[in-house]
Amino acid sequence: MKFTTPATTNPIDRLKIVGRPTDRIDGPLKTTGTAPYAYEHHAEAPNAAYGYVVASAIAKGRIASMKLDAARNAPGVIAIVTAENAGKLGKGNFNTATLLGGPEIQHYHQAIALVVAETFEQARAAAQLVEVNYIKAKGRYDLAAAKGSAKEPKDKEEKDTKTGDFDKAFAAAPVKLDATYTTPDQSHAMMEPHATIADWHGDKLILWTANQMVNWSRGDMAKTLGIPKTHVRLVSPYIGGGFGGKLFIRSEAVLAALGAKAANRPVKVALARHQMFNNTTHRPATIQRLRLGATREGKLTAISHESWSGDLPDGKPETAVQQSRLLYAGANRVTKMRLAVLDLPEANAMRAPGEAPGMMALEIAMDEMAEKLKMDPVTFRIINDTTVDPQKRERRFSQRRYVECLRIGAERFGWSKRNPVPGQVREGRWLIGVGMASAFRNNLLQKSGARVRLDRNGIVTVETDMTDIGTGSYTIIAQTAAEMMGVGLDKVVVKLGDSDFPISAGSGGQWGGNSSTAGVYAACVKLREAVAKKLGLGADADFADGMVRSGGRSLPLRQAAEGGEVVAEDTMEYGDLDKKYQQSTFGGHFVEVAVDAATGETRVRRMLAVCAAGRIINPKSARSQVIGAMTMGVGAALMEDLVVDKRVGFFVNHDLAMYEVPVHADIPHQEVIFLDETDPISSPMKAKGVGELGICGVAAAVANAVYNATGVRVRDYPVTLDKLLDKMPKYI
Repeated sequence: MKFTTPATTNPIDRLKIVGRPTDRIDGPLKTTGTAPYAYEHHAEAPNAAYGYVVASAIAKGRIASMKLDAARNAPGVIAIVTAENAGKLGKGNFNTATLLGGPEIQHYHQAIALVVAETFEQARAAAQLVEVNYIKAKGRYDLAAAKGSAKEPKDKEEKDTKTGDFDKAFAAAPVKLDATYTTPDQSHAMMEPHATIADWHGDKLILWTANQMVNWSRGDMAKTLGIPKTHVRLVSPYIGGGFGGKLFIRSEAVLAALGAKAANRPVKVALARHQMFNNTTHRPATIQRLRLGATREGKLTAISHESWSGDLPDGKPETAVQQSRLLYAGANRVTKMRLAVLDLPEANAMRAPGEAPGMMALEIAMDEMAEKLKMDPVTFRIINDTTVDPQKRERRFSQRRYVECLRIGAERFGWSKRNPVPGQVREGRWLIGVGMASAFRNNLLQKSGARVRLDRNGIVTVETDMTDIGTGSYTIIAQTAAEMMGVGLDKVVVKLGDSDFPISAGSGGQWGGNSSTAGVYAACVKLREAVAKKLGLGADADFADGMVRSGGRSLPLRQAAEGGEVVAEDTMEYGDLDKKYQQSTFGGHFVEVAVDAATGETRVRRMLAVCAAGRIINPKSARSQVIGAMTMGVGAALMEDLVVDKRVGFFVNHDLAMYEVPVHADIPHQEVIFLDETDPISSPMKAKGVGELGICGVAAAVANAVYNATGVRVRDYPVTLDKLLDKMPKYI
């Protein structure tokens, strides 16, 4: 089905099931421990051996020699895979050839061998016996030092943009801001580690793995191993968190496949937690310069956002300027990104790549500018709203209820009670402050397909390779099928995460929920047509309460399958609506903090998010997504920082003891408000994404609240107490 015109009335609009708060249908499996995660497919891969990854002890250089005899002779060892015996690996779309290093070393903890043994303990013990001698090379590990050699990226969408004459407008602006902000490297730190079980059946490979994008990764694995894509089956029904870290196949998947071939039996491999931080991907650090110019009345006349980030050779930049191209009006504007080569582990997508770190800088800058103007921060943002893409003024937003989000948020949060003078509100030893920031994330769409089956019992089964990374995909897909076919959720079975199923959008980029349900919608339209034809009813047939009605006749839905299962399959494709309209999601974040006047300890006390993100298919799981994103935003603001040892080139705090993330005690009352909105230009579901919108702007709202509490403006994240103590009001 091609979606080329705005959606009109359709079965989804009945909202009997879609749009209702709904418990996760996969919840009982997860809470009873019977949902199999990647490392737990024991029945499908009996007699599996265990692999343990040997990781590079240097960040840059080459392997001079590798002695394996002691490891080979260790108890239980079956095989050892290295770059020397693995054969040539293909590059894939995401440079997968480097997932097994040697002799060249690209980064610390790059996988250089896999030891396969009868038990995990034997594999781990033998891995310690692998003796590696290295020749070290000088590496580049410091973004600030590499900034001067950074270059403009190659991709068209990452090139500089320019509208009007920024230099002239900025020079003439009566009120100016020129400030630089930094954000650190951050880790996904999901609960489930990267894990894979691999099994060969002749020349065909099955992978049970933790992966967000089944079709992408199936293709990449085939290219890496040099086998046809049809010879790879990838199965990923349940994923214990990803946040972008599982968008692509990683070393454990490649090594499991190679290990299984060498051992001639199934092999399971999971990265140890301490290996994940340097072996897999991370959100890269940024240096961002914001220059804003405005009239004394608060109208922005000049906006410049420049960002520097680093990655391995052939890597990509953190697109931190994206939101600054679209969020605020301003006739004269420039955005630039520069990419430096760093010999650190691969930088790549992490929840809301681009906007999350970009708004950490932009939204502090907006508050700083509001203060210069002696203007309320909410009012300043509303004054600079726009209904059109500021760079392509002929293109309007499909929906833009941004101002409404800010006004509702301000009213609900009690913003009018805020003291605009920093450091004035105390409760005993605590300094109290409130802050806010905008939320913005583009609405991305991906082609997505599904297959639906109707059996003689009236059960509708949905099959699609869509994944569920804890986001609630199972449930919203079930809601969509139930609404379309006129049955209850108890009559729907959802099967996900198998490359034998039709290709879906996958989970990433905030496109998964909207795109995958649109694909199910398309397949259900075909199934409805097939059912109506089987029952001899007209094309206008109505499906409700397990019945199909048309022209005064009413027949049970299940009757259509009495002669055999009815099957339909289709894919939702999109026309040029995203070219005609700018599709984005909007919101506002409001935060109250308390800062200990003696120690600088910051505690978040309450949080509010107001979101405009199209139709919310399941408000219950959507709220869960947003409060999770808000929590990640608190981590980004106050604690998360992958610390680089710039002498030897690795992330020092590579475990969950030293890489701090928020825990229950850190997170107070959280409130989420969804505007009652539908966007018929986005998809037939009239929905958008929301899981990444929830993190965008949160860190800045926290930082702005800390400033309001203390009068200390921190421009280098995270906002830790050492950056506050010597500048805070003296504690009395």
